[in-house]
Amino acid sequence: MDREIIGKVHEVMRGKGLTLAAAESCTGGMLGSMITSLPGASAFFKASVVAYSAEIKLGVLGVSAKTIESHGMVSEECAAEMARGVEKLTKADVAVAITGAAGPEPCGGREPGIAYIAVSSGKGVVSRGFKFTGDRESVKKQAAEKALHLVYETVSLWG
Repeated sequence: MDREIIGKVHEVMRGKGLTLAAAESCTGGMLGSMITSLPGASAFFKASVVAYSAEIKLGVLGVSAKTIESHGMVSEECAAEMARGVEKLTKADVAVAITGAAGPEPCGGREPGIAYIAVSSGKGVVSRGFKFTGDRESVKKQAAEKALHLVYETVSLWG
């Protein structure tokens, strides 16, 4: 676990007085666990919704059925809607979402190791796709750490 990036996320969120929430699919709660592994997370971290099924993505996070039908649950578009959904649900200042295929089998037509990560706030949504390598746990860890980097980079750019 990359404690350095976790510390940086803690620092930037507390320093800017912002709150954070997460929506996780392929990481199954690992991102939330990483964030809360350091003391002080309760000052800014609101929640992590593990939305592993389509029903939760649709019903809890408000991902549209059209998005899932057109792009799939493992897509940049789904990640963006998951981030916006958890931002709205928790009223967090910043939200991050991860969806992907951790492996070893493909998921939704996507090869193992593919992940999409989105960061959402009142300033808009940043969404990117990534390809990770290794076994299932390694892919999950890499995706969660990349999500932390994306949160840190995005929030740091706000000045």
